[in-house]
Amino acid sequence: MTKSLRQSTLQTLGLGSVTDIFRGGRLPADAGDLVDRVFGGPADRGSLVISGANGIVGSGKMIQLSARLEPFGVRSISLARPRTADGIGPHYPRLVEAVGRERADRIMGNIVRMTYDGNSLPADLGKWHPRFLLEAIPEILEVKKEHYRLFRDAFPGIEIRSVTSGFPSSELGVGVAHPAFPHEINKIWEIVEDKTSPVTQLLWALGLIPVPVSDAWSFVLDVLFCGMTLAGLRYHRATNMPFWKIDKYVRKLAGPNPFRAHDVIGAQGANFLTWSCLHHLAQQYGPLFRPTPELCQRKQTSQNWYPLDHLRPLVDWPLDRDAEEGFADWILGAMFQMASLLLHERRGHLSHINAIGELCAQFRRGILAMIRSVGAEGAIRRVEAYHRLHPEAAGRSWYPAAFEQIESPEWQQLYVNAEHDGTVGVISIGRESYNGDVDAELNRAIDWLKAQRIDRVILTGDFHLATQMVGADTSEFFPALEDAREGHRLAAAWTATARRLYNEFKVSVGFIGGKRCLGGFLELLMHCHYLVAVDDAALGMPEVTLPVVPGMEGCHWPFRKANPAQWPKLVRLLLCGAPVKAPEAVEWLIDYAGPMHESLRTVWRLVNGDAAGLPMRRVDEGSLQGIPADVGVPASDNPATEAARKAILDSIRASTTVPLSDALEVQARHSAGFIAGSFCREGSIGAEHKKTMGL
Repeated sequence: MTKSLRQSTLQTLGLGSVTDIFRGGRLPADAGDLVDRVFGGPADRGSLVISGANGIVGSGKMIQLSARLEPFGVRSISLARPRTADGIGPHYPRLVEAVGRERADRIMGNIVRMTYDGNSLPADLGKWHPRFLLEAIPEILEVKKEHYRLFRDAFPGIEIRSVTSGFPSSELGVGVAHPAFPHEINKIWEIVEDKTSPVTQLLWALGLIPVPVSDAWSFVLDVLFCGMTLAGLRYHRATNMPFWKIDKYVRKLAGPNPFRAHDVIGAQGANFLTWSCLHHLAQQYGPLFRPTPELCQRKQTSQNWYPLDHLRPLVDWPLDRDAEEGFADWILGAMFQMASLLLHERRGHLSHINAIGELCAQFRRGILAMIRSVGAEGAIRRVEAYHRLHPEAAGRSWYPAAFEQIESPEWQQLYVNAEHDGTVGVISIGRESYNGDVDAELNRAIDWLKAQRIDRVILTGDFHLATQMVGADTSEFFPALEDAREGHRLAAAWTATARRLYNEFKVSVGFIGGKRCLGGFLELLMHCHYLVAVDDAALGMPEVTLPVVPGMEGCHWPFRKANPAQWPKLVRLLLCGAPVKAPEAVEWLIDYAGPMHESLRTVWRLVNGDAAGLPMRRVDEGSLQGIPADVGVPASDNPATEAARKAILDSIRASTTVPLSDALEVQARHSAGFIAGSFCREGSIGAEHKKTMGL
């Protein structure tokens, strides 16, 4: 039996535990089998139909799903009204960039376009044997219901899901698959159904991210995104601050640009959908969600929120500290109250609620992570301050008791879970970039396993919310741009966490099962005794391109594990920043690369003490000599790149020529010194800091 720190998000999809995946040596759902279940076998393969396929949502999902279903022989049928402009064709150039012209042509050629009058279905639709309808027509409830009747009468037994932005499944009479924007790229789908269906498991097996949520008016994403927009609108009414400037302060405070996002999506559709969500939420939950007159007006006029650049003032006075605190009351007070409603109604797994804000609404940290950072009492005080500013919101939909369980594992482990079967532990990380929250949760997960007397561990992504590991969250470096002590603290603390994987377990095995593992995450995983990757994973250290100097021992730890003959490859990896495919990295960066099922079995054998012909590469704890400097890397005409290369080489020399016991301090000092220097401040991290925090 598997014991877990908190429920795995995979279990909400009926896919078992992460331990089950390694123990069984295979993924819990197969795309081919599920395509057969949803669309029929090869001899009787049915089709996918997307109605409203010329709209923003319908066309985006057409591209995303067609690209994944075409290899299985599933036709995609685009159904649209004749008066609508082509929404699918404009996606073609981007599709070519993503998959190449030949593959893009094959995907587009698999889409059959049909028009209908809204009252009856095309006569020849039946020849494609529709098995699954994804409905993306306008948000008019009775029109939707009539649409479902047409399909059920014509194709009894067809699976139907709505992408609706607000209506609950109980009103629609069908399940919901609510996707996040941008629709052709974002993999998140909020799912409402009585029990996990083959359709939902197929989405997961195709590499998408279905997230079960409860059946309620509007959805988690819309409460957070539309709620943030509404909070900004209320601040505008109170202060007359222009929308573009509100965006700047919201970005600094939490991450999103709600008004700019409406303009980018398309004000005509986005303004209406935000109004619609808030309108229905207000009917259900009261004034907390009531749309402001500005939104009601723009719902009608489709006017953009941002003026032209040349119409913005050249002089822009910032808020003082007290005014910024008042701004936070308006914005975070409203958001924390809305989060209390989501928790009170148990809208979803806490990790799901938190991740949706980050993956879909551009929150720098999820809403629950923000609440956790200030504590239950701090969150309640913030909402109470909001109520003094907006008394109407105090009457309904405020549930301070929802924060009482903030010390529970569900709250404390939003990103990192741990489980074990009595012998082997598995730590799974459900965030694609490493930050302070992940670091703290990883330490708690290790502590829990140690308390459970587990001395064998696998470190992996969670097979659900994190489909890749892209490195450190660069916003964590913002304080270090101005204060080298902060950079030193960060590098030393994160490295100390990583070393626990090597020092505190008898056997630790890192597993890279996604499409890429870069930077800080690769540094973390290489601290495991073994590192295994699927053979199509890309591995890299892109710090030189930012530019920064690796701060989690990337400049010396892999050298201490590799044969000296392989050191030039490591130097090139660090100085060039270009990734390598996993099979090319075997024996000098990782220990094994292979297909998914073979890699999973290898991990399980290794963690259980079967070396499987792979000797454990021990870390040389002494000082190393002979690290090459000239490895054939061509000079760059970018001064920042050349400065970063020199700094990385300096860090390599300094941290490899001292004993391991001193290397942590040495590499932390080098990393911190470069981050606080001019080249980093003028690079991409400095530019992002200025854009985010500079007002």
